[in-house]
Amino acid sequence: MPPIQGVSQGHHDLSHHGKDPTKIAQLKILELEKMKTLRDFLTQLKQTQEEGESLLDRTMVFFSSNLGDASQHSVKNMPILLAGGGFQHGQHLVFDEDIHPPLCNLFVSMLQRMGIEADRFGSSTGTFSGFETKG
Repeated sequence: MPPIQGVSQGHHDLSHHGKDPTKIAQLKILELEKMKTLRDFLTQLKQTQEEGESLLDRTMVFFSSNLGDASQHSVKNMPILLAGGGFQHGQHLVFDEDIHPPLCNLFVSMLQRMGIEADRFGSSTGTFSGFETKG
C-alpha cells in the first residue's frame, strides 16, 4: 500500500482496532483515502463515453468489505456500494441486522443485468427487490 500521511500501520492491523482511538483515527484516514480513490475512478468512468453512453452506465462497480465489523469478525451489516451498470441509483438501502435478503440476491440481479440467464447464485432466494434498472 502506498504511504498515507497519518497512517503508520497496515489496514488489517487497523481494522482489528479493539476500539483503540489511535487505531480508529488512522483507520478513518485510510478509509477516506480509499473512498477518494473510488470517487475518482467512478468520475473517470462517468466522463468517458463509449457508443453514446458513459462507461459507468456500461460497467458495474461493486465495492464492499468481507466484514461488517472487522474488529469482531462480524459479517452483519456489511457496507456495500454498487455503482453504474444501468441501475437506478441514488438510494441508501438499510436492512434489519437479522432479517435481510441474502447478498447473493444482489449478485443474481447483477448477473441478469449482464444478460446472463441466472435465477440463483450461491444462497440466493431470487433477485434483489427494490433495486431497479433505469427506465
